[in-house]
Amino acid sequence: MQQNLAYAVWQRIAAGALNDGDVERLAEEIGLSSRQLRRVLLQHFGVTPVELAQTQRLLFAKKLLQETGLPMTDVAYAAGFGSVRRFNALFAERYKMAPGSIRRASATDSEGIILRLAYRPPYAWDEALQYLAARAMPGLEAVLEDKSGKSYVRSVSIGDRQGWLQVRHVADKQQLSLQVAPALAPVLMPLLAKVRNLFDLDANPLVMESYLQTDTLLAAQIQRTPGLRVPGAFDAFELAIRAILGQQISVAGASTVAGRLVRRFGMPIETPFAEVSHHFPAADLLAGMPVEEIAQIGLTKSRAATIRNLAVFAVEGGLQMPAGISLEDAVARLKTVGGVGEWTAQYIALRALRFADAFPAGDLALQKAAAVAPETRITEKQLLARAHPWSPWRSYAALLLWQSLSYPKQSKD
Repeated sequence: MQQNLAYAVWQRIAAGALNDGDVERLAEEIGLSSRQLRRVLLQHFGVTPVELAQTQRLLFAKKLLQETGLPMTDVAYAAGFGSVRRFNALFAERYKMAPGSIRRASATDSEGIILRLAYRPPYAWDEALQYLAARAMPGLEAVLEDKSGKSYVRSVSIGDRQGWLQVRHVADKQQLSLQVAPALAPVLMPLLAKVRNLFDLDANPLVMESYLQTDTLLAAQIQRTPGLRVPGAFDAFELAIRAILGQQISVAGASTVAGRLVRRFGMPIETPFAEVSHHFPAADLLAGMPVEEIAQIGLTKSRAATIRNLAVFAVEGGLQMPAGISLEDAVARLKTVGGVGEWTAQYIALRALRFADAFPAGDLALQKAAAVAPETRITEKQLLARAHPWSPWRSYAALLLWQSLSYPKQSKD
């Protein structure tokens, strides 16, 4: 538990949670005192919160210097430094050289900032895009294909910054290439954390696969698609709303309704992509909206009420789970939202909250995929029993099962 807590804190700091230097605020968000927070990081990483944040900022600044043509001032502020002078001094102290000495030769980012995001191979890129494409919300995001291959595109709104991003696969370098609008430079640190979460780039597929392939039900799919990831969420609130829209209807039907929600209530934005035209509606907007108005996109009043309930929950900080919270407690917390049941809570935990052991056993597709005979399915209780040995990697098992439905099932006598 302590190790999970330390890793969760590290993730928040790497995403810029201490760029304002407020250790007390971070500790309060996590549910610890500042002294406890300091003790956890010293025990697991040997550094204080401020020291860890400084290291992360310097590493991020070095990445920007080596991969982009951003002006030095933009690099300093994007990496969370309060001033260029402070950045120059700390960089020289740590690396024994001036920041300018390591910057890339080219310095033109007029069409977008491009960064490289590494992953542990293998990576099932086509399957990741297939999953995201099927669940994409029209107007907000899309999977495109051109002469350079397939890519994922979407609008971005972080703080007071708006723009767009495009992600491509660079297979020979075992990287994803991320291009973002220049206007997003000040929020690159949290943006990269969101993209890494969306594409599950910190996973070690060999660990999960070696554990799960001992089960014959999963082994065949692992051989077909090595490197399968659990697509996460760029934003927890929009994923949670998408999960609610997916209750008891098809994936395609949920995407259609989600597109109506985006275009009806989301702010418009100009992007290089005809398919991306709006931001996702803000939580405070939906929280204050009459149920009848939300229902006009083609929802029952009860489903529209669940949307508003979730928006109120998000505005009140409900989706900001304490670091180190257990899966059981996170699911219980989500189920306090009126209209959110076990399936929805587990799905949100699986994708938005990145619980590796989340498992929506009530999902009919999973029950069908786990059945022995074609065109049959097992019960939720049977599936939970079947999935028990897959713990603590049940979320990856779920993706394998969903993916297996793309292949014909052979009858077994």
